[in-house]
Amino acid sequence: MLLLLAVMVFLALPETLRWAGALGYSLTALLLLVSLEGQVRHGGRIRRLDLPYRLLGLAALLAQWFWYFTPVINRDSGLPLLALMTLFVAWSLLRLVGYLAEERRVNGQVLMGAMAGYLLLGLTAGLLLTVLETVQPGSFSSSHQALGRVLPDPLAGQTDLQRVWELDFVRLNYFAFATITTVGYGDVLPTTPLAQMISIGFGVIGPFYLALVMGLLISRYTMQDRPDFASPPPAAEPEPRSAKTGGPQPPPP
Repeated sequence: MLLLLAVMVFLALPETLRWAGALGYSLTALLLLVSLEGQVRHGGRIRRLDLPYRLLGLAALLAQWFWYFTPVINRDSGLPLLALMTLFVAWSLLRLVGYLAEERRVNGQVLMGAMAGYLLLGLTAGLLLTVLETVQPGSFSSSHQALGRVLPDPLAGQTDLQRVWELDFVRLNYFAFATITTVGYGDVLPTTPLAQMISIGFGVIGPFYLALVMGLLISRYTMQDRPDFASPPPAAEPEPRSAKTGGPQPPPP
């Protein structure tokens, strides 16, 4: 959660220091790989999909850095990142909700995990909308354009050989959080059909995540003081075996 908050602070810094936000996105992906793989157990067995999850995260990280250092003129360089990051973060959120579901008490770590998932959703939405703007320039506009007052375009005045990470996309990250929180200030508008559908998708996913996590936390909070719920059930004792045959002993007469 602290790392995600740091990324938001980096985005609010002057333009010459916003490169740290790109580094924060990469550190977030690495932290997800370390903290969300190989821990959730079902029936005493570790999930078998840890290796695909790890490979997907590494592929998304490589696609992210490839996109960062690609010149603006190469529009299609963001397509792999758009697909890989969507799958990776969606899988990460599912695993995070799985962790929260296995916690039997609501404590500070659980609350921070729930908040971290929400911040991750918003920052990922901002990253994906940024990628979409580089793939299809003009996907988003300002409502001030209808009044004859044009706000600075992230791609305006940039050379074709400028790297993607040097562009200013704070406005799209702001729009992403305004979308998932359903605030909808209306000062940034999606203009292309793909941008409109993606914005609607994030507008649905944001409240759904809140409803899912809040329902989970409220149910745990109301039941955590029950004696039969606060502690995990005792493990079943193995059946005694016969000294001669090694099989289960017959019940006493």
